[in-house]
Amino acid sequence: MINSSLPFVTILTPVYNGEKYLAECIESVLAQTFQNWEYLIVNNCSTDRSLTIAEHYARKDPRIRVLTNTNFVGVIENHNIAFSLIPPQSKYCKVVEADDRIAAECLEKMIALAEAHPAIAMVGSYQQSGETVRWKGLPVDTQVISGREVCRSSLLDNLDVSGDPTSLLYRSDLIRKNQPFFPHSLPHADTSSFYKYLQSHNFGFVHEILSTERVHDQQVSATMNRVGAGNAATLEIFLTYGPIYLSEVEFAGGKRHLLQEYYRWLGGSVLKMRDKEFWKYHTSRLRDLGYPLQWRKVIKATMDEILDEIQNPFLAFRKLFMVMRLRYQNRYGGRS
Repeated sequence: MINSSLPFVTILTPVYNGEKYLAECIESVLAQTFQNWEYLIVNNCSTDRSLTIAEHYARKDPRIRVLTNTNFVGVIENHNIAFSLIPPQSKYCKVVEADDRIAAECLEKMIALAEAHPAIAMVGSYQQSGETVRWKGLPVDTQVISGREVCRSSLLDNLDVSGDPTSLLYRSDLIRKNQPFFPHSLPHADTSSFYKYLQSHNFGFVHEILSTERVHDQQVSATMNRVGAGNAATLEIFLTYGPIYLSEVEFAGGKRHLLQEYYRWLGGSVLKMRDKEFWKYHTSRLRDLGYPLQWRKVIKATMDEILDEIQNPFLAFRKLFMVMRLRYQNRYGGRS
């Protein structure tokens, strides 16, 4: 039952074959100290026990509803389907990915900050990811910052506080006014939404670990890491949103630097003997961005890498050893 004296929150979990961690995810929602919420679990035609697990909890708590897509869709589309279900009475939206979990005071602390500052469109927080705490960078005394300022710092100074859906709280009216909420179907669509929607809003940040990201090989991010998709995503975000937040001089200089770093990284990738899938991915992404792959630049960057490693033979040997070990593991599954 909705408590009219408290802001109403819609919690979303899009899920596909998430049975291994889904119960733990749902339990973390049920354990919230802030309890004025509804919970929508959007099942993307899972073939494992995800639907069974979700329906089990829905029978126990009427605030939980389970919806199943008619047809299987991509990850980002499933998130956008979930966002489209947010009702008019919802003031805030909290995504909890099916393999993640949130701390008991997550909603309470994020909502308190948002309620104190109505100009905030998104609230971020620290997130435990394996042994690492993510999304650090803002001074601990900074709880509210203009969207333009945080986006400029992110583009110019590599401030990395954009978060992911589990680490963020969104105002629901922002989502309802912008459908589909994630602006494209690529894996970094959540980061793109950070830059897209903070042009005229503030960003809030709670300096506490309020969520935990599950790190495993089946993550979409793990798959993208294998082809180095993050480098292309960084370039795309800069090319798309740099002209909005930066001066012409800042944008031109930043673009030149990013492309130089991209090619230097590609040169190092030659020495790591990356496979055809890797080169096909980056050839396609650079073409889509309007900067077709130039092999002469790759060759030059490779030569620069070789010259650097000749000057440091110990480091070169270490890199070669790591590459050979990785190739051995990929081929033989790490068997000795």
